[in-house]
Amino acid sequence: MAKRATVPARPGSNEPPKIIVKKIIEGEHGHHGGAWKVAYADFVTAMMAFFLLMWLLGATTEKQRKSIADYFTPTLVEYRQNSAGSNGLLGGSALNEKDNYPAKAGGSGTRTMTVPFSGQGGDKEGTGDKGSLRSAGLNRLQAEDRQAFEKVRSRLARQLGTEARFRRIAKNVRVVPTRDGLRIDLIDNADYSMFALGTTVLQAEAAQLVSTVAEAVAAMPNQVSIRGHTDSLPYGDPRAMNNWMLSSGRAEATRRKLAMGGVGERRFERIEGVADRDPFIAKDPTDPRNRRVSITLLYRGFREGRRF
Repeated sequence: MAKRATVPARPGSNEPPKIIVKKIIEGEHGHHGGAWKVAYADFVTAMMAFFLLMWLLGATTEKQRKSIADYFTPTLVEYRQNSAGSNGLLGGSALNEKDNYPAKAGGSGTRTMTVPFSGQGGDKEGTGDKGSLRSAGLNRLQAEDRQAFEKVRSRLARQLGTEARFRRIAKNVRVVPTRDGLRIDLIDNADYSMFALGTTVLQAEAAQLVSTVAEAVAAMPNQVSIRGHTDSLPYGDPRAMNNWMLSSGRAEATRRKLAMGGVGERRFERIEGVADRDPFIAKDPTDPRNRRVSITLLYRGFREGRRF
C-alpha cells in the first residue's frame, strides 16, 4: 500500500512541487495459536519413543537387552580412540602402557576427568571382568568342570555301592549339582551320626568316607567350601558349647580330614558353621537329618554365591 503527499514549492521559486510517496508493507501474520501445535508434535514424538522403548523391553531377551545397552555404553577400550591426545602419532597412548592415555609432558587432557576411576585397558578387548572373551573362557572352564564333577560323582557312587565298608552309610551321602559347583552332603539320620553325639569327632566309617572324597578330588584344581549344620536341639549351657560352635567345629574337622587325604591348604575357599539356620528338613528343625556337613567343589572362575 502506498500513500502520496505533495509538498508545495517555496513562494517565488520556479521549483515544481515535491511529491512524497510513502510505501507501507503490511507484515504477513501467521495463524494465531500455532505454538500449541509444535508442543503437541513434540509430545507425540516423545510418546512414540516411549512406546517403542516399551516394545523393545517386552520383545527382547535379557541377552539382547544387554547387547543393546552395551552398544549405547561402549567399554573403555572401545571409546579410547576419542579420548584426549588420541589424534597424536600413537593415538593417545605411550609405548610402555596399555591404558591408551597420553603419558608424556606434552599430552593433553586430565586423566581424572577423562578416565573413570580404576579404569584400565587390556591386551585384548573383551578381557575385562565382564568382557565377552572372559565370559567365553569361564563358560569353557565351567563345561570342563561339569565333566570332572560327573566323574567324581560316578566314582563315589561306584565305591559306595560296591565297597562293604560303606554299606551302612551309603544312603547318608547325597551328591547334588548346584550353581556354585558339586555339593557332597554327609547327612545324619535316626540310626547313624557322622560325628560322635555332641562332639566334632568323626565316626570311623565317616572318616573313611571323607578320606575317599579326598582321594577323588585331591588332583582337581577346584576350590573347596565346607559348611557344617546342626539340628535345633539346644545345649544345657550355651556358653560352654552351642550349635554355632558345634557346626563350625565339625566343618573344621572335615577340612582337616580332607587335608590329610591330599587336598591342598590353598584350595579351601570357605569353612563355616551355620548351626540350625539352614535346615534340610525345614518343617522339623529337630529332625536328625538336619545334622550334616556339605563339601562343595566350586567352579573355577567362581566363588560361592558370587562370580568374580
